[in-house]
Amino acid sequence: MSMLMDNNRSVALGKLFGDRTHSLPSGITSVCSAHPLVIEAALRRGTAENSVVLIEATCNQVNQEGGYTGMTPADFRRFIEDVAARVGFPVDDIILGGDHLGPNPWKSLPAEEAMQRAELMVTAYIEAGFEKIHLDTSMGCAGEPVALEDELTAARAARLAKAAEQAARPAGRRAPVYIIGTEVPPPGGATHALDVLEVTRADAAVRTLAVHRAAFSDAGIEAAMERVIGIVVQPGVEFGNANVAIYEPDRARSLIGALEHMPGLLFEAHSTDYQPSDALSSLVDGGFAILKVGPGLTFALREALYGLDAIAAVLAGKMLSDPLVATMESVMLDRPEHWKAHYHGTAEEQRLQRHFSYSDRIRYYWPDPRASAAVADLFDRFDADIPETLISQYLGRISPGVVSKEVLPRPRELCLAMIDAALEPYSAATAPRNIRT
Repeated sequence: MSMLMDNNRSVALGKLFGDRTHSLPSGITSVCSAHPLVIEAALRRGTAENSVVLIEATCNQVNQEGGYTGMTPADFRRFIEDVAARVGFPVDDIILGGDHLGPNPWKSLPAEEAMQRAELMVTAYIEAGFEKIHLDTSMGCAGEPVALEDELTAARAARLAKAAEQAARPAGRRAPVYIIGTEVPPPGGATHALDVLEVTRADAAVRTLAVHRAAFSDAGIEAAMERVIGIVVQPGVEFGNANVAIYEPDRARSLIGALEHMPGLLFEAHSTDYQPSDALSSLVDGGFAILKVGPGLTFALREALYGLDAIAAVLAGKMLSDPLVATMESVMLDRPEHWKAHYHGTAEEQRLQRHFSYSDRIRYYWPDPRASAAVADLFDRFDADIPETLISQYLGRISPGVVSKEVLPRPRELCLAMIDAALEPYSAATAPRNIRT
């Protein structure tokens, strides 16, 4: 990697971290989840590594109208701080980000109405103290094409950035940093089988920066453009319901070279879930210094819960009358709005996808009261340590940690350990590796 590209990363990460660290890492993991066990696992890892933790909420998940979690940005911040207090993690070492902030939750409405609501959302995020803002206005609204021209996307992004700038001053908040991009992967992964993904062209990435610079100037917020730290591009990384497109550095070589023409910027990689360790490290080494992960973490949690469900059945010596899997199937069938448009095929294929898809749409249902009660009941079924041999059978990924006594053989600790195992490759990929400045 060239010295200029290394310096780009140092400058951009420096703007993101501020004075929260004295030794810059090679990159940072962006944890995109609202599940309390995922947040706890991320903060525990941050404590162990004495590192800053970046946690992001998406526009559909958290907004001024509640999103699908029922949380506003201020609610989400309190939720994160409550978990941090339980873990003993310093809140000043948490960076909160807003992901895909734009009109997406209201794209069925006319563009002006959707954008007005998006402005209110961005304002709420800033007032709640979110410091990293990903502006995503790439989608069409009612009567518009599915994907918009770069100039219109940039103009709308600048409009939202202006709202953010105006909100930050009276709120006394730190001026936010921004992520831009017009070739944005769909949040939560693809809904179709993946073949070969088209990598963003280098000239398209450079043009994205140019059209946003012009749009920010037209909006009178040139200073905000200086706090744009990264661009979302497609490096050939994605996951669908049943397969994963693995990063191939050679295919992204030209795109990586575009950073030479964009001083002070880095790339943000979305949908990095399920990438192998060497692919994550190659992404960071290529300038993709922000690695976003979400469904992959709740997928690991679901694996843990279903493994515990199977162990409980074995220990009971019979099939339980109300196993967790059956409860989740009932909940998802009663409320299909979060999976119906994403899972396709026969009834049997859809049933398998509801529980085992990489896109992990089941994550939307864990807050449901029936699901929460079923998980609590599952945990209560274990009144003693779980036998190591059953952990090896059903939760083999973390069995070595149990055998070495690093992981307690209790339900909650096993769930946290499974999530942590999914986070570990990200820590390895983003650890300091002598960035030249």
